[in-house]
Amino acid sequence: MEPPHIPVLADEVVRWMVQERDGIYVDATYGRGGHAQALLRSLGPDGRLIVGDRDPEAVAHARRILGPEGRCTVCEGRFSQLGHWLQVEAVTGKVDGILFDLGVSSPQLDDPRRGFSFQSEGPLDMRMDPGGMTAAEWLMRTPVPTIERALAEWGEERYARRIARAIGEERRRHEPWTTVRLANLVSRVVPHHERRRHPATRTFLALRIAVNHELDELRSVLPQALAALRPGGRLAVVSFHSLEDRIVKRFMKGTEPSGRLAPVPAPRLRPLTDPIRPTEEESRVNPRARSALLRVAERLP
Repeated sequence: MEPPHIPVLADEVVRWMVQERDGIYVDATYGRGGHAQALLRSLGPDGRLIVGDRDPEAVAHARRILGPEGRCTVCEGRFSQLGHWLQVEAVTGKVDGILFDLGVSSPQLDDPRRGFSFQSEGPLDMRMDPGGMTAAEWLMRTPVPTIERALAEWGEERYARRIARAIGEERRRHEPWTTVRLANLVSRVVPHHERRRHPATRTFLALRIAVNHELDELRSVLPQALAALRPGGRLAVVSFHSLEDRIVKRFMKGTEPSGRLAPVPAPRLRPLTDPIRPTEEESRVNPRARSALLRVAERLP
């Protein structure tokens, strides 16, 4: 039995996204459906919801929970396929709202078999879908200087060189990489531990981004979301770290450096709010919400 899933900033997402109760809405990161179900409850009888996820377990959950719901369509794949999903559904340019809840879902994080967390022993996998290399394979095949750059850029890890060199030495032993083995290695080589943050936190974040190509996926999908929205339609993005949020913020303001995203004639989106953060009460009830940040922008004519 799965523990109940608590979606982050669900009330705020619904409040800012849903303007037309009989409109067309997209949750491109279904997870375990907390946001999707909140959106569906807010829609009228002629409203429509399209959900997608790259994780087969999430897709199976969506089909089981939302399959009987005639107003809902379930799509499987990376969200960089959003444009294709919406072309198939013949709604490109007609969508009233699109949501991205970025990062790893709670069920993925809580399952030791998935290898996302150092809180329990498990294979160092970290894949959000079955394709591609596991994190263990990535560590074994990637040159040490590339590992260092990944830790420094994506994990914002100040001890990236020290950790990368230790990984290079450790992998000579040809023992299976596990979550605890990597976490213990990082703990040994990082000289200063932050209060209330495990020293391997940034390393695990960087590996997850590398294995799942998360930032490239985000840069790829944002222009597709813009093209899918009708004038007045809204784009909502929940992010959990500064790298994601920086990309979203710049895209919404039309200031993302050229070459990183398709050129966007400014202005095409109008930010509607300052970044929205969880209340103290939500953070107390759901500690994983503490770092969440919601941005919402509206498609201009």
